[in-house]
Parts: sequence; structure tokens; C-alpha cells
Amino acid sequence: MTQQHPIGSPFSAASTAADVIRGIDLSGKNAIVTGGHSGLGIETVRALAEAGARVLVPARDPDQARADLAGIANVEVDPIDLTDPASIAAFGEHVVAGGRALDMLINSAGIMAAPLWRDAEGHESQFATNHLGHFRLTVALWPALTRSGDARVISVSSRGHQIAGVDFDDIDFLSRPYDKWVAYGQSKTANALFAMALDKRGRESGVRAFSLHPGQVLTGLARHLSEAEIASFDARDEQGRLRVDPARGMKTVPQAAATSVWSATSPLLADLGGLYLEDCDVAPIHTGEAGRKGVAPWAADPDLAERLWRVSEAMTGVSIG
Repeated sequence: MTQQHPIGSPFSAASTAADVIRGIDLSGKNAIVTGGHSGLGIETVRALAEAGARVLVPARDPDQARADLAGIANVEVDPIDLTDPASIAAFGEHVVAGGRALDMLINSAGIMAAPLWRDAEGHESQFATNHLGHFRLTVALWPALTRSGDARVISVSSRGHQIAGVDFDDIDFLSRPYDKWVAYGQSKTANALFAMALDKRGRESGVRAFSLHPGQVLTGLARHLSEAEIASFDARDEQGRLRVDPARGMKTVPQAAATSVWSATSPLLADLGGLYLEDCDVAPIHTGEAGRKGVAPWAADPDLAERLWRVSEAMTGVSIG
């Protein structure tokens, strides 16, 4: 029987990161948040740090990241490039050698609807950045995660996963025409399947994993979209202001960061794992048209999760053993 159903969380689509962290003490805890110096990531970092956690933010441009995070205590920045295996390995080695346990890893960095570009190994950029980079990073940090005994790995997916599953016959668009939205959907499905497979491998070592949809909000993630595409999402009202309607999934940045913070810290999830979350609760299975609440069956299939794990090991050459 699937555990993919709401559990009666006291929070909602309108809850903010500050709401869900209230009363939770993270003193002595260590967190890493990729993408933590912009958009939803910086709100996630702020909430964790203000609750007492020591937060490390990996960034391609450390100087810019430090400037973005100025004023938030308990935060450090180290260099990383999620499209560069050597950079990821070096970051992981540095963290593991430090000897601290890693209690929370929030894989929040990502790109959306990007033009076709391939990494040095020939992998399509959205799959490479959103999934393979975080796969490599999680593996590199595995000793620090297991050191905790009570760690969580959070993969920020998207309702966009409903656009497409993983095409295991042509992940890198070598045979089929490139479609930036199909590629994005595939990468976000991969985020959800990764959490399932990781949770299966980590639970005996005290590492649980979740994926989530944060909500719809215009951030730097939309940098590849034209004004016409943004307009088609009905993201702004007649005065050009961003719409805020949490019930429809349109959120402020603090609201959109809430599910990431809740997934990393909520006691209600203590005995759960491998689930897709939305609006600060476990999401139901969704089988209707794309763009509605819930997780598509192809992103909650344990067999597909195992297949993706094996493919990811083959693509990256790394494994947690």
C-alpha cells in the first residue's frame, strides 16, 4: 500500500518558511542548501540558520553568493559547479574531511526550460544539472550524511514533472527532437524518483529522502522564459503585479520555500521517506491533466526509481555502494 497520501499536516499552501520552522531548534545541526543564495534557496537558508543550524551554501560564484547572503548569520559559502564532476568531488571531500555530521542536504539548485546545451560528458543540461549533479553531490556527501544518524536529503522537484517521465531510451535527446519543457519535466521526474531510490538505500543508516513541489513563483529560475511565455502562465495581474493565490499554487517566495523547510525539519515525517510533498504535506497520486496537485504515477514508481538509480550510476561512475 502506498504511503503517498496526505498525513494531516497543520500547515497549508499559504504557510511560510517562518511558520513551519517556528518552535523548532536546530542548534548543533548542519545543513547544505544548493541554490541557497537566490530565490527559494535563500529563504530556506534564512529559516534554517535563524533556527540555529549551521548552513553551508555551495555556489559557482562564491563572492556573489556571500554578497547575496550578507546579514544572515551561521552561513558559509564554498565553491562548486554542479556540471563539473571534479568540482563536486572536491566539495564533497572537503566537507567529509571536516568531520562534521550532515543533518540536512537540500538540493534546491536547478535550471528550467533551457536551450539545448550539453555538459562535457554529452548529457543534456537540465538532466545533468537538476539530477546528475545532485546525484554526484549526494554520493560525495554520503559519509557525512550517515555520520548524522538522523539525516534528510531533500530534492526540490516541481509540478512540472507531470509534463514527462524519464525516457530511458533517449535521456539526452540524441534521437528525438529537443523540447525544453519535456527535458525539464524529465529532470523533475528524476528528482522524485531519486528520492525514492535514495530513501530505500539510506533508511537503515538513518538517512531519509523526500522530493517536493514548492509552488509557482517567478524567480531567477525563469530566466530562459520570454515575456510571452511568462504571460501565458497568468503569473501577473492587470497591473503587472505577481499574482498570489496559494490555493492555485501561486505563492510568495516565503510560501514557496515552506515545503522545503517543512520537509527537512518536520517531526511528522520522522518515520516516513521516499515521498513527494506539496503544500507542507504528503501529496496524493495524480492521474489527471498536467498542472494539478499531486504526483504523477511515473514519478512515484519504485521500479522506475531503481532503474534511474542504475542508469545514474552508469552515467556518473559513482555509487554509495
